[in-house]
Amino acid sequence: MNAQEVLKMIQENEVRFVDLRFTDIQGKEQHVGLPVSAFEEEHFEHGHPFDGSSIGGWKGIQASDMIL
Repeated sequence: MNAQEVLKMIQENEVRFVDLRFTDIQGKEQHVGLPVSAFEEEHFEHGHPFDGSSIGGWKGIQASDMIL
């Protein structure tokens, strides 16, 4: 499924939020929730930035800019 197909499915099903999930280095599941209005085609190519300092075992606040 490509980005355009996913965005079409989101629209057709009246999805309101997208939840990006990943596992941290300790094996704990983490997630970042986005309202659909903030989720765009460029997220598929460039990723979604988030602050990794709030995740245990990750970078400190000075070097915590991460991309999913």
